[in-house]
Amino acid sequence: MTSVILVEPEHPSNIGAVARVMANFGFKKLILINPKCNHLDNEAILRAKHSALKILKNSELADFSVFDRFDTVIGTSAIESMDYNVMRSPLNPEQMRKFIAKNTAIVFGREGKGLKNNEIAMCDFIAKIPTSKSYRTMNISHSAAVILYEISKIKENKIMLATRKEKGILLKQIKKSADKMDFATKDKKETQIKVWKRVIGKALITRRELQALFGFFKKIK
Repeated sequence: MTSVILVEPEHPSNIGAVARVMANFGFKKLILINPKCNHLDNEAILRAKHSALKILKNSELADFSVFDRFDTVIGTSAIESMDYNVMRSPLNPEQMRKFIAKNTAIVFGREGKGLKNNEIAMCDFIAKIPTSKSYRTMNISHSAAVILYEISKIKENKIMLATRKEKGILLKQIKKSADKMDFATKDKKETQIKVWKRVIGKALITRRELQALFGFFKKIK
């Protein structure tokens, strides 16, 4: 099941509109991280309407620890990526589809500022909708519509992929291995770890493959 997470939403109407989009494409679970408004305000209810009202009323209030509940967490960003900015190297929505696990969260940032760098670092990878260079930022409900439409095309993946928790164990082992290596600067070491996190997050790694990688990095002395 794919859940939708809104980070610190400020406008009830946007929350209601996202709930409506979710209903349009068959998604049911909405999570609000530290909302800055009442998600059950009349504005939200008026925008949600019909079957989306149930999604709105059943939405969950949470903090960032909710990320730990999911096997894959996909953040969204409107910021153009740069080669040197590893954490903001995004996939487009079509590319993103193949990385959707059975228990996935799609995270949409604040209406004005999006996701912060430390929040992006908490995600497995980032998706970006290719928009016009003259006006890159979309309304949050419009972004949700594009992303959820793409996800709705996915057929069930029967391959047993590694979970987010299992990938986290491998990343810890990689960090231990990196601690044994010589790097010119601390920043270069941190960049290597970020790159590995991105590679692991983007890879369709099965549990068997993950165990093999874990064994390999464990042998590094």
